[in-house]
Amino acid sequence: MREDYQPFEIGKTIIIAPPDRVPETDKRILLMERGAFGSGEHETTRSCIEILETLEHRDNCRILDLGSGTGILSIAALQLNPAATAVCIDIEPEAVISCQENCELNGVNERVTHLCGTLDSLSETDFDLILANIYGDILLNVAEGLVAKAKAGAHILLSGILWEYNFDVKQAYRQLGGTLISSRMMSEFCTLLFKKQ
Repeated sequence: MREDYQPFEIGKTIIIAPPDRVPETDKRILLMERGAFGSGEHETTRSCIEILETLEHRDNCRILDLGSGTGILSIAALQLNPAATAVCIDIEPEAVISCQENCELNGVNERVTHLCGTLDSLSETDFDLILANIYGDILLNVAEGLVAKAKAGAHILLSGILWEYNFDVKQAYRQLGGTLISSRMMSEFCTLLFKKQ
């Protein structure tokens, strides 16, 4: 994200803002430090947050965010559902630190478990919502394990998928019991929302 960025809207209810430029608004404010990577300007992040706004939010919802980066998707989901908790996993130690800092900044860190590692390092299952804004080839590699972490009826929101991987990712997650709810094609990437049967 640019060092000089100004507050901007995502979807209908959320504004991304630097901590030193918090606007007066009735909308939800999601704070992101200047210079943070993966903070809402990319089309994949934007599309995921727009879809998150449309989902029904279950009581005691458990969220898994694979490749959580700055934590922006989990933070948005936790703001949209004050009763939810999240597990954020990233393979990069710097990303885990960034996610922790941003969760603290937004007052949700007590509802988040942070892990540095791969999906295999997580023993928990039965998540209500799974978020993964990562490359399409990785989504194919982790498909079986990722779907296994979701409970029946859970939503699985995938993005970061280049057009060339769209068909293969759709097929893989359908074969594992996912019903495709939404498919968004953007300038370079696509976002897919599945519901586990």
